[in-house]
Amino acid sequence: MSCHAAKVLMDLSLDRTFDYRIPEELIDRIHPGVKVNVPFGRGNKTRIGCVSAIMEVPEETAEKLKYIAEVLEERPAIPEKLLKLGDWISSYYCCTREQSLRNLLPGAVRNGKVRARTEPRYYLNDPVAAADYIAKATTRTKPRAEILKQLSFRGGQSADNLVAASGSCKSALTALVTLGLVKKENVQVLRDPFKGAKVQQSKPMTPTPDQAAALEKIFQMADHPDGQQHVLLLHGITCSGKTEVYLQAIAHILESGGDAIVLVPEISLTPQTVMRFRSRFGDQVSVLHSALTDGERYDEWMKVYNGKVRIAVGARSALFAPFRNLRLIIVDEEHENSYKQSEAPRYNARDVAVIRGKMENALVILGSATPSLESWNNALNGKYAIAKMYSRSDPAIQLPSVQVIDMRMEKTDDEKTPLFSKILQEAVRERIRHGEQTILFLNKRGFARQMMCEVCGYVASCPDCSIPYTYHRKMQTLTCHLCGAMLPAPEVCPECQAPQIRYSGAGTERIEHQAYALFPDARIARMDSDTMTNPGMYEEVLSKFRRGETDILIGTQMIAKGLDFPNVTLVGILNADMGLYLPDFRAQERVFQLLAQVAGRAGRGFAGGEVMIQTFSPFNPAIIHATGHDYLSFAEEEMEIRKELLYPPFTRLFALHFEGDDSAEVLRVSQELVTRLQEQCPEMEIMDPMPAPVERIKGKYRFMSVAKGENPSTFRKLLRQEVMNWRQNNRDVVFYADIDALNLL
Repeated sequence: MSCHAAKVLMDLSLDRTFDYRIPEELIDRIHPGVKVNVPFGRGNKTRIGCVSAIMEVPEETAEKLKYIAEVLEERPAIPEKLLKLGDWISSYYCCTREQSLRNLLPGAVRNGKVRARTEPRYYLNDPVAAADYIAKATTRTKPRAEILKQLSFRGGQSADNLVAASGSCKSALTALVTLGLVKKENVQVLRDPFKGAKVQQSKPMTPTPDQAAALEKIFQMADHPDGQQHVLLLHGITCSGKTEVYLQAIAHILESGGDAIVLVPEISLTPQTVMRFRSRFGDQVSVLHSALTDGERYDEWMKVYNGKVRIAVGARSALFAPFRNLRLIIVDEEHENSYKQSEAPRYNARDVAVIRGKMENALVILGSATPSLESWNNALNGKYAIAKMYSRSDPAIQLPSVQVIDMRMEKTDDEKTPLFSKILQEAVRERIRHGEQTILFLNKRGFARQMMCEVCGYVASCPDCSIPYTYHRKMQTLTCHLCGAMLPAPEVCPECQAPQIRYSGAGTERIEHQAYALFPDARIARMDSDTMTNPGMYEEVLSKFRRGETDILIGTQMIAKGLDFPNVTLVGILNADMGLYLPDFRAQERVFQLLAQVAGRAGRGFAGGEVMIQTFSPFNPAIIHATGHDYLSFAEEEMEIRKELLYPPFTRLFALHFEGDDSAEVLRVSQELVTRLQEQCPEMEIMDPMPAPVERIKGKYRFMSVAKGENPSTFRKLLRQEVMNWRQNNRDVVFYADIDALNLL
């Protein structure tokens, strides 16, 4: 005879489940994904766990198992398909199942501390008696009668609304409740992340030929899934109308009863993206991202969970929206590094979207003007379908002209290079005279990149990180952008006391400072992580820019993508070389993508546009191809180099990171592990550990080994086991593996 038992996973990071017997009275209520309370440890202690599987066990085995204490039905269950996705994430990205499970639920839902918000609402208890009371009202009872009139028009109002609309007071409302004419009920009130914002409804636009061809392919793949090819790469140049394709694809999915997820790379892009989707689909849209309050995240997630919305829009975590009938996942700007999570589980949302689509038979659309070479290679070899949109959505809107400015020719008489070339200065002034707008881009915040003494050569560096401090002029501070350390900027050299300290390099704060000097009549705004401390400020600056109340917008990469301002006719890229020569094989690809995305902000209206790229490397391939808006040539040239050197997309890449307080100890234990891996996986190319390019962060010494191979499944399984065993044997050194690593710094 057999009995029912459950495997229960608890948040202990042990990477294991515990078996419990299911009481007969709970058998119908327990299934994978449900939350339960179980006895754990000695005494009467209990813990909350998640059921990961149901099984039958022999009676003699069941007798040794403890019983599940109760089912926590007030806690949302995790859909079984999401549980399977979590298992895949745990296996592929070498993390514990508990770490993977935490990712599937927002903290506001997972911890059980947030509840649905309720507020009192008032209704007529007896409409006939209320009508009689109104008819017989006297001067003394008139305030009560006015409240009854309001409720006869519309029930379910709050006390404040009733008092304001009727001109009465709360004591009159309380009296009506006491008399039994009005009843009070507590009803659930959703917290509104849109803050009551009204949107103007939009209608589908007539597709361009490119859009129509893309939509035809999308509809065919969505309606006739063949189980083999479920991913479409939508390669569309900037301003080709990819968002309209997304909107019409979603409408098609909704008509057939399906649900859709839309991912954007950064929270800062979410408000404007949500606005476009809400204007088309109204209240069917939910927003999911980490900038919401816990209450808002809880309500938005529960709307998806309870089937009250059909579309979820958000950053990386929105991928795990608990839809039961998911038919479409859209990953916009699929090449963006921000889709890769920096802590365990170190998953790439783009790649996990492909896996979730396969598991749930959903179509996955990867959209970009500059696709990652991994996705491009998958399209070339037929693993992904591809749709191409190489014309702008309006033929009258042409691609902007691009001019490269060689900054080596801009040196002044004292051999210094200005931040603004003469031609860029004049171009900005011309835009101001004509009432047009300019975007100035520099992917470095702060006033200066470092503080240096001209007498003794001292450079102010963070003692806990192996990088110089960045100088922030407005706050008069030196700041480390890795650990966040901050100290007052010195007036003399801390080493030799000489007053000849200078601040070299430039950040967006310095660009803003000089822009005010060069263009005194211009209205200037700056957008970087120093100024945009919350999403509301981001939207406020963009709204002013959209209304034409700002002439020049200065910013880092947060202004490089997704923004659509028809009056922007000039984009100035102040230092295109930044990032070109980092010790990372992806440096050229990232610079090309960034330049192409920034250039795409210009000329989105009928006035045309111009892009000016300031550089000391005018003949670098990334800059040359970006100048010609030529992704195809860049990809072809870069792919040949990657193939020759056996780098992704022609191999799989693993970064093994080791961190600790003692440099010698970190090196010793990392060498032991890497040697063991080299012996057991000779088919992999595994480098000996070396100091990381940024050798020290937050006081921890960092070593890194890079491994690559074409078929690393055996290596990944072995690596996962090493990760799981590491903490038991090495308390002083932290080790983690970054699978399909994007960052080698």
